[in-house]
Amino acid sequence: MKYTVKPILFFLLGLVAFTACNDDENQTTWDEYKEWREDNSAFFEEKKFLMTPEGTNYYQTITPAWNSTAQVLIRYLNDRSLTAGNLSPMLTSTVDVKYIGRLYNGEAFDSSYNLKVNGDSIFRTSLTSLIQGWQIALVNMHVGDSVEIVLPYNMGYGTTQSGIIKPYSTLIFNLKLVDIPYYEVRP
Repeated sequence: MKYTVKPILFFLLGLVAFTACNDDENQTTWDEYKEWREDNSAFFEEKKFLMTPEGTNYYQTITPAWNSTAQVLIRYLNDRSLTAGNLSPMLTSTVDVKYIGRLYNGEAFDSSYNLKVNGDSIFRTSLTSLIQGWQIALVNMHVGDSVEIVLPYNMGYGTTQSGIIKPYSTLIFNLKLVDIPYYEVRP
């Protein structure tokens, strides 16, 4: 019996050590990006409460029904009365968009304006393959709408790095919904 206890004991000790290492890794990321995280969070909060000279909010805060803790800031750049009758995508749709992505400090990290596969500057994708912030913004748009969206880090890439996008990054996108080539995913 003393031989069966040792493997179980080693397994439990290994599990504790593994868990402790993961906690250290998360804590290290949190500490390593402290200044970046704080600057990005402050930028998002500033934009959230930014007012126009007329005294209205510059951005609308969108909270989707499916996630009451999610928030995305959106500012429509076009006259929405001109696009009101146009289709809005569903989460099962495939969309054609044009976009430019920037970090909170203005540094561009991605753009569709060098793409040619689906048309001039068109990025074609299904909504389900996008970061949550884009999903929220796109279902609140009509074909022809142009917006600027501001996404807190948890609506973008979260606590992971993606290219030059650091963990805890607030993201800004200029986004135009050009078309919905597939309104629903076909079975």
